[in-house]
Amino acid sequence: MEDKGLSTMLLIISLASIVSLYLVNGDLRYSIPEELKRDSIIGNTAKDLGLDLRTLSSRNPRTDFEESRKHYCDINLSSGDLITSERIDRESLCGKKPSCVVNVDLVLENPLELHRISLLIQDVNDNSPKFRDNLIEMEISEMADKGNRFSMEEAHDADVGQNAVQRYNLQKNDNFILAVDNNKVELVLENKLDREKQREINLLLTALDGGSPQRSGTVVIHVTVLDANDNAPVFSQAVYKASLPENSPLDTVVVRVSATDADEGVNGDVTYHFGHVSDEDGHVFSIDPKTGLIRVTGEIDFEESRSFEMRIQAKDGLGLTSYAKLVIDVTDMNDNAPVIFLKSLTNPVPENVSPGTEVGVVNVQDRDSENNRQVRCSIQQNVPFKLVPSIKNYYSLVTTGQLDREVVSDYNITITATDEGSPPLSSSKSVQLSVADINDNPPVFEEQSYSAYVSENNKPGSTLCSVTARDPDWRQNGTVIYSVLAGEVNGAPVSSYVSVNGDTGVIHAVRSFDHEQLRSFKVHVTARDNGSPPLSSNVTVSVFISDVNDNCPQILYPAPEGSSFMTELVPKAANGGSVVSKVIAVDADSGQNAWLSYHIVKSTDPGLFTIGLHNGEIRTQRDISESDSMKQNLIVSVKDNGQPSLSATCSMYLLISDNLAEVPELKDISYDEKDSKLTSYLIVALVCVSTFFLTFIIIILGVRFCRRRKPRLLFDGAVAIPGAYLPPNYADVDGTGTLRSAYNYDAYLTTGSRTSDFKFVTSYTDNTLPADQTLRKSPTDFNDMFGQPDVSPEVRHI
Repeated sequence: MEDKGLSTMLLIISLASIVSLYLVNGDLRYSIPEELKRDSIIGNTAKDLGLDLRTLSSRNPRTDFEESRKHYCDINLSSGDLITSERIDRESLCGKKPSCVVNVDLVLENPLELHRISLLIQDVNDNSPKFRDNLIEMEISEMADKGNRFSMEEAHDADVGQNAVQRYNLQKNDNFILAVDNNKVELVLENKLDREKQREINLLLTALDGGSPQRSGTVVIHVTVLDANDNAPVFSQAVYKASLPENSPLDTVVVRVSATDADEGVNGDVTYHFGHVSDEDGHVFSIDPKTGLIRVTGEIDFEESRSFEMRIQAKDGLGLTSYAKLVIDVTDMNDNAPVIFLKSLTNPVPENVSPGTEVGVVNVQDRDSENNRQVRCSIQQNVPFKLVPSIKNYYSLVTTGQLDREVVSDYNITITATDEGSPPLSSSKSVQLSVADINDNPPVFEEQSYSAYVSENNKPGSTLCSVTARDPDWRQNGTVIYSVLAGEVNGAPVSSYVSVNGDTGVIHAVRSFDHEQLRSFKVHVTARDNGSPPLSSNVTVSVFISDVNDNCPQILYPAPEGSSFMTELVPKAANGGSVVSKVIAVDADSGQNAWLSYHIVKSTDPGLFTIGLHNGEIRTQRDISESDSMKQNLIVSVKDNGQPSLSATCSMYLLISDNLAEVPELKDISYDEKDSKLTSYLIVALVCVSTFFLTFIIIILGVRFCRRRKPRLLFDGAVAIPGAYLPPNYADVDGTGTLRSAYNYDAYLTTGSRTSDFKFVTSYTDNTLPADQTLRKSPTDFNDMFGQPDVSPEVRHI
């Protein structure tokens, strides 16, 4: 019935008005009954503090209990209610203290806030009065006078206030009444005892509390009536007080109690015992029944019990008792090192956070009291973090400088807390903190610029070079992708020349290169990371195309055989060393591949003429004699300096004569040519004339047509070389086979005839024949000699 009444009372209290709210210095105070069910609402803390429910969850609210290892309440994030999380027992928290307050710290982050919540725990009548023993033995002499008082132990109730013991009821009897004064319970003899009538008397004593519903406890008092009169023991002090340091060793003497009895013999022998004492306290102390010495028999912990209060019983041989109170105060010793709690930690921390950013909240607690619980907190000096005291025993872990993951990616922070006790105690805690990568580094090429060298005529797809860029960032922020910037080379997209492997940075040729068309070009390569946003850098790659000896020398003069025929006159008076002609050749290659050398491979008279090795000038080796053949034929080879060497040949026809009239028919000179096209034409023409008249007319018309096309040149390979004939990339360098304007030539040729006359005019070199020794002929002379009309003008090239 009592348990049912208690449950009903708790429910009524919870539903009606559980909470009383007070605002003290901006903090909260709630008054709640003990023994509330789990998840019972204490109060709406969010509303009372003016907190926004929408941001409450993000601020990571939590409750801390500094003086208790239990977690009695918590915050409902959805409603902001402060709710119970486990059983709250006032008696275990505060014992017999008239006021029981549990302090709760409500911690909020972003920004860091601390609110003190005080829970005033109201007592509920959940404990019944209880006597130490179920039976109290008393011996009273029949000679005891009316009005004598006999002390007895009072009942104990764990509740406080109105719920504690309020009154006692003694079963109605003929001899005793009950006297209660300041919780001192005594039996008062109202009528004298008569052992002959009644040797034993049983009395029922009931203790009642003032709770609702009311609870009670009973004990049976067994009184034995004795023949003789005696005196009860008397303590030297009504209240004994002692002070005891915590952690006192076992058998430490706390205090000695003393009581005297006026009786003699057995009736005066006093023994000492503990009165009502809790099970926990009963294991901490012991009392010597004979001497009254109280010693330590268990662990004394200031943080568990700051004081002890108990009743001491003195009993004589006849069973008469008296009681005294013992109060033991426990003094604190610095026996608890500070405890460091990491309440929150932002891990990992972005490397771009600004100095002064809060990355963690640290709480330091010390269970000792006064100076022993004053704590100093610090961290080592070689990290870019510091502890900033925030609220009470809370510290903010903040950055002191710019973080750089590429320099330090992880920090091992050691937090040390030291109290001010004597001697001081300290503790430490290690915090592992990682730095999160931010894409703050662009890729950086290993070189400021790159050069690639490739030989012309390379295969498409061949490797030119490789570029490498490093990005110290992590994962995708450090992943580098290569690409070629858009641009043009010789009017074509650069992508048609080269490509780059996006993963490796290897640059490949897309096409085959020609040194004669393109000698070098530049490519811009971009290295981009995969960050957000991506960062990039550029580098210039210069591609140089080296020359390969893939072009044969090209002879400009004399003209290639088959397309023209030219004979040069050499005066009979030419001295040894005189320049009589020159072979002019060029090579489209460059460098040593374009270095030309000239050689006479065959000649009519090997000892008469020589050729300059590097300039191609044909000179006489000796003076010309009458015995020398008039017709001189030279075959000249022009070689380049490449590996392997390439060459070209030409034929040079020379006539040693001072007058064309002395020259026999010249056509015999060129009859050695097997593949002459003009000869073929003549043979075909003769056959056609003899066979068909009509074909003869066609041949006549063809001859006339040829005269109209070439009115200025005496034959197709005229000595005069137009400047536009030279390739644009031929350099006019002396001694390399290029054409120089150091010689003047006069060429006389009869149009349509294989007979021609070339006259050397002058040279600007030292060994050039004088102008008066050169052979000059008028157009009339050529007409007389070859029987042709005067239609061939003189051609002069300087």
